[in-house]
Amino acid sequence: MATSETSATCAGIPLPIVKLNRAVLLVGISTAIIIQQPLITTVLFFIILSAVIFGKKGSLIFIIGSRIFAKQNKTAPTEDPKLMKFNNSIAAILLGISQIAFLTGADLTGWIFSGFVALAATIALLGFCFGCFLFYQFNLQKYKFFGPQGVRQKAG
Repeated sequence: MATSETSATCAGIPLPIVKLNRAVLLVGISTAIIIQQPLITTVLFFIILSAVIFGKKGSLIFIIGSRIFAKQNKTAPTEDPKLMKFNNSIAAILLGISQIAFLTGADLTGWIFSGFVALAATIALLGFCFGCFLFYQFNLQKYKFFGPQGVRQKAG
């Protein structure tokens, strides 16, 4: 799903930042589970939700990653921002469900939904992006249902 265009010529998300996003989710949720601290998942939820709502400008991870990986980002392959938003939306939904579970006293359910995000981040860091697969399938079905003209109109 990554392109070979540089971040200077494309409005994409450089892969070092994409990997940082995945690593932050994995480390944060793993730490939260180990020390049984749901507040960490709450912080992650708001960080990811901000990225979904406001894009790059609202993403704390993008802002930090842009500074940390400034040199690598200039030549790194990029990921489509729509794909990143789709993946972050799934993470935000799952982390949001876990927040509701924690608030209602269903801690095990909260940890399970948080664990789904950590599992997806782990698998993505290992080379298979499940969210990317879902994004592809979603767009494939949209194309089959609406055809090429309907997809262009809906994507705009």
